[in-house]
Amino acid sequence: MALLPWHEIDTVLLDMDGTLLDLHYDNHFWLEHLPQRYAELHGVSRAMAEMELQPLFERNAGQLQWYCLDFWSTELKLPVRELKLETAHLIALRPDADTFLAAIKQAGKRVVMITNAHRDSLSLKLERIELAPYFERLISSHDYGFPKENPQFWDALQADLNFDPARSLFIDDTLPVLRSARDFGVAHLLAVSEPDSRKGPKDTGEFEALGDYRVLIEGL
Repeated sequence: MALLPWHEIDTVLLDMDGTLLDLHYDNHFWLEHLPQRYAELHGVSRAMAEMELQPLFERNAGQLQWYCLDFWSTELKLPVRELKLETAHLIALRPDADTFLAAIKQAGKRVVMITNAHRDSLSLKLERIELAPYFERLISSHDYGFPKENPQFWDALQADLNFDPARSLFIDDTLPVLRSARDFGVAHLLAVSEPDSRKGPKDTGEFEALGDYRVLIEGL
């Protein structure tokens, strides 16, 4: 990939899950662990659990409640926070993400995390991976009441941070989110080629794909 024009970038906006952290934890939890525990705790077969969960997942995908542990605890009648702790050993940084964070902080860039993750999910991950010191702010879309897919998220972020989208870099692993950022005017956008280390590369559509964080530091 081409070197980033770092002299044109003041603010670096970073997603968390799949961008800084390996998405394997989340995928394993929602696709494997949760259906298994749902089956056990509700006394149904694994196949039946998946049949009951699938339409709920599809109906709520991309909406704010999709990312809300309170919503899922109520909807599924399960202690989702506690269940997430059962697989917390899988929470892991993507390779060299911390090297990248240290370098951009050292270079004096304004570094802000913007995640759709619920505050409880964010806290759980920050207890295991020390990310907070690299960031000026850690923002959950739940703070604003809109997911990053929604244009109103970006209006709220602008009002909160007063950043210049034309001089900002945003990295995310979700195409609808990147498209929403592009529509708002964020000039420098990167997708993530392999957000889940167990699943191999994914299609990043019209966006340039980030594979190695060390490459991004060149020219900083």
